Amino acid sequence: MIPAAKPIIGDEEREAVDRVLRSGMLAQGPEVKAFEEEFSAHVGGRHCVAMNSGTSALHLGFIAAGIKPGDEVIVPSFSFAATANSVVLAGGVPIFADIDPKTFNMDPDHAQSLITKKTKAIMPVHLYGHIAAMDRYEEMAAKHGLHLIEDAAQGHLASLNGRNSGEFGIVASFSFYPTKNMTAGEGGMVVTDNAEVARTLRLLRNQGQEIRYQNEIIGFNTRMTDIHAAIGRVQLAKLPGWTKQRQENAAYLDANLKGVITPYLAPGTTHSYHQYTIRIPGGDAAKRDAFMSKIGEKGVGSGVYYPTPIHRLPSFKLDLNLPETELVIKECLSLPVHPSLTKDELKTIVEVVNEVAATL
Repeated sequence: MIPAAKPIIGDEEREAVDRVLRSGMLAQGPEVKAFEEEFSAHVGGRHCVAMNSGTSALHLGFIAAGIKPGDEVIVPSFSFAATANSVVLAGGVPIFADIDPKTFNMDPDHAQSLITKKTKAIMPVHLYGHIAAMDRYEEMAAKHGLHLIEDAAQGHLASLNGRNSGEFGIVASFSFYPTKNMTAGEGGMVVTDNAEVARTLRLLRNQGQEIRYQNEIIGFNTRMTDIHAAIGRVQLAKLPGWTKQRQENAAYLDANLKGVITPYLAPGTTHSYHQYTIRIPGGDAAKRDAFMSKIGEKGVGSGVYYPTPIHRLPSFKLDLNLPETELVIKECLSLPVHPSLTKDELKTIVEVVNEVAATL
């Protein structure tokens, strides 16, 4: 089976972990500091604050940005649940917008229509590694006095007009979960260009203290360990090469797949292909699921990200009219695109997908 996703862990990562274990400094320490500094080079030199997970990064990012109980935050419903969960955990109210079916990202026009006096922030998601329409959202945020926040959990090195994800909002949150484009084993990073916000984030992640036992605010324990940071530093150095390989793999699939709708690339954008997501046309989830089953029988792994929009999950249960979201969840399917794919595996993916697509 060619897996849909495959974490790449090598000798350098193992040696980095051993180095930390030998040092005796396991909790947040010099490796975390170095990881933050090195990550900053990929986000325009912004302040970087490491966390124990991408969800913690989102959650504390909202708090540090000043989201208060009852504040509305516009988010897409077509995303992982953490996108909206983090709003609720900060006391805010997620307002769900529909998507642009070409990019799978939140539709700026629909988001604009949802702005009210209660709206305090807007958070697009760089879904699958395609950066959102951040130029539109910057204009929108400036016009209405809103915080612009980025869910960049899947957006490592995605860019728009030469600016990387993480370089737009007051805060941006990245994830280093094992299946992301790079991993720290687990972890997240909050990025900001605001020094005061950065200091608040450092307080929040460490029980509200900068100096030990001098707790300034009520905080959490969301620190990243030096073990995870050491892995992250090794992976970060490999990220540009891995991203290039993902893009080359995607280009091969784009050029050779037939009978399916391949990913769209908006003008001025660089896609980092966290996922290579196709659509099986017809608006029929049963047809998509049959397609998925048949290519699986022939050795090609795949996944559906995400089969249920957030607003319809049991945790929210909202009755909303989001037609593009409802259509895409019936058609989308992600194929392997990870950098460890061989040429033979890419050829197999094309042959199997084309064969099955021709029968549906």
